Amino acid sequence: FFFDEIMYRVNSSIVPAACRLSQTRGYASFFEEKPLAVAWFTPVGVLGSGIMGGGIASTAAINGLNVTMVDIKQELLDKAMKDAEEMGKKVFDFQVKRGKMKPAFAKKTLEDGLKRIKCTTDMNALNECDVVIESIVENLDIKKKALGDLGKVMRPGTIVGSNTSSLSITELGQYYSDPSAFCGIHFFNPVLVMQLVEVIRTKDTSDRTYNAAKRFSELLGKKVVTCGDTPGFIVNRLLVPYLTQACLMLDRGDATFSDIDKAMKLGAGMPQGPFQLADFVGLDTAQAILEGWVEKMPEEKIFCVPEALKAKVAEGKLGRKTGEGFWKWDGDKIVEV
Repeated sequence: FFFDEIMYRVNSSIVPAACRLSQTRGYASFFEEKPLAVAWFTPVGVLGSGIMGGGIASTAAINGLNVTMVDIKQELLDKAMKDAEEMGKKVFDFQVKRGKMKPAFAKKTLEDGLKRIKCTTDMNALNECDVVIESIVENLDIKKKALGDLGKVMRPGTIVGSNTSSLSITELGQYYSDPSAFCGIHFFNPVLVMQLVEVIRTKDTSDRTYNAAKRFSELLGKKVVTCGDTPGFIVNRLLVPYLTQACLMLDRGDATFSDIDKAMKLGAGMPQGPFQLADFVGLDTAQAILEGWVEKMPEEKIFCVPEALKAKVAEGKLGRKTGEGFWKWDGDKIVEV
């Protein structure tokens, strides 16, 4: 979730700009007024209704698929539907302002899409699904149990894809009843806007599962890349060293954190510097992810937990959520430059 949130911070503040890229065909079909494609995946199951689960469910539904979304509490499902409606309105309203969609069409497309989502706390409801996306909390033990329970209710041959951003797909697959029907289907936040999906194939993943995962992602208007089961996959595997190296420069006294952020924004064209991004998502979360990867890959010297990061966490300065990290914050805005 940490690095999905980084991608969200890179893009969510410029969601309208991202929407301008819809003509590249990298975004879902609803950006143009045309009939929805007929899909052979129906219904779709989504296990988990958090930021990612709700985003996956609403994106699939808006693209014409029936969706069954499951979570442990009804209030979580209610919040997911509210968030999906708010994000949908934001995206569609911008398309209307650009003259790409008529107001009535945008309103009907969003309303009809959200009506295709059935919310329930009963996991047995997923039995009718052809494909299920697991998108629950990023905790190995919780995912293990959920996948074990899921395997008991699913029909043989059902495709199950995990949306994990940091856990091993191979390891998770061992807890599902049929590892050959299991793979990684990693979306990026916000799902409704971001065009990329990473499909992760393990040694156990069958050709049928792999091809189905790609096809499913494409039905949602996404561009698909394939990666083996390496920690972080492609995007996050490259983001981790970037953030780590920024902190190590601070450790060595090479530059101040503010100058590093300024350099990456003005010199590399980044919307935000590495310290601003890390602050926004939480320094404790960053530390936890890095510690987990160091433990799993001690031979990878590029992964470490920088002293600057550990010091901030020890002081309780966790970033935006505590009002101070590397930067000082007032809500979502930096107040001290």
